[in-house]
Amino acid sequence: MSLEKQNNLSMLNFTTLWFGAAISVAEILAGGLLAPLGFKMGLLAIILGHIVGTSLLVLGGIIGTNERIPALVSTRISFGQYGSYLFSILNVLQLLGWTAVMIISGARSVNQITKLLWSFDHLTIWSLIIGAFIFVWVWLGKDSGWKKVNHIAVILLFLLTMVLSFIIFRNPELFNKQVVGDMTFGSGLELAVVMPLSWLPLISDYTRFAKTKRGGAGGSWLGYFFGSSWMYVIGLGAAIISSDPDPSAMLLAANLGIMALGIIVLATVTTTFLDAYSAGVTFLNLFPKFKEKTVALVMTAIGTGLAIIVNIEQYQDFLYAIGSVFAPLFAILLTDYFLLKNKRIHAELLVNWGTLALCVIGTGLYYQFIKLDFVLGATIPVMLLISILHFITWRVTGKWNYVKKSPLT
Repeated sequence: MSLEKQNNLSMLNFTTLWFGAAISVAEILAGGLLAPLGFKMGLLAIILGHIVGTSLLVLGGIIGTNERIPALVSTRISFGQYGSYLFSILNVLQLLGWTAVMIISGARSVNQITKLLWSFDHLTIWSLIIGAFIFVWVWLGKDSGWKKVNHIAVILLFLLTMVLSFIIFRNPELFNKQVVGDMTFGSGLELAVVMPLSWLPLISDYTRFAKTKRGGAGGSWLGYFFGSSWMYVIGLGAAIISSDPDPSAMLLAANLGIMALGIIVLATVTTTFLDAYSAGVTFLNLFPKFKEKTVALVMTAIGTGLAIIVNIEQYQDFLYAIGSVFAPLFAILLTDYFLLKNKRIHAELLVNWGTLALCVIGTGLYYQFIKLDFVLGATIPVMLLISILHFITWRVTGKWNYVKKSPLT
């Protein structure tokens, strides 16, 4: 992305950025997990979950625009410098995980296509090829023509969604086929909320360069909500009709052949770029002397290696792990910033033990709600409870600080 010129990204830039980010094999596969709910209840869970999750995502982005700081740097407001370091480490780990998940998901789909078309069955080679494309995309991220290239990519990806939607909705079995499996509405809602939540530690890395707050927030909401919801619906429909949400099968059925291969690679690259780039930005919160692009390239290489050596297939537990950490974290930060009007980063604050303790409590509560199979999922009740607790106790816990010692003491 062209990030050298400050504050130059428009609403259109953010709409295409987040629409492109949402169109991925991983999001389609996540939508397929909701198939046991059936199409009507699954669709309801997707829409409600994405309204909540995307709205939370955009609130985090507004902080980045107002303060012109990356996402993980903004956590210093509530948790102090060392607290932000802890969350930076966790975020780098989740971004490396996402990079690997995206690459292996895309590689499996592409491999399925080449195996059927040409009997070419080499998953490792496709992982390396997709990783190489992401590497090039990150390298071009500083090029002034990136925004135009991204717009073209999004147009092609939009055509992909149209093709997949046509394949899904022309099938009359979609609305009346007997579904297999067991899932509660709360579980489906949580899987829809947690996907946009996973982008919360990233969004300010981009919205800090927005021309206007309205453009950054509005474009991000529209692009991600419609893109991600659409992908979930496609995955849901494919899983109901054919018990296989992998888009490669649908694209082959549409006789797209080589075009299908290119489309899946493009979808994987445009999304995984954001993971790799933000891993670099987050790493700079720990080691500010490094260059963003250099670190992002290293993260791409590590993520590609993980995709090859680690068997990453089921990532429902991975999504829950992300939610358990970042739901309470951002509940506290958003409460501080928007309700308590605590918007300053205090350079002397190293750790706020009270907010860190609340995060630990929130993580425990998250898994309790997962076990309860609560109708509102886990993210919504946990964020509400932690926000209320923080609002009530901040005058006391706000004093539980570890601060830099003054040179005069």
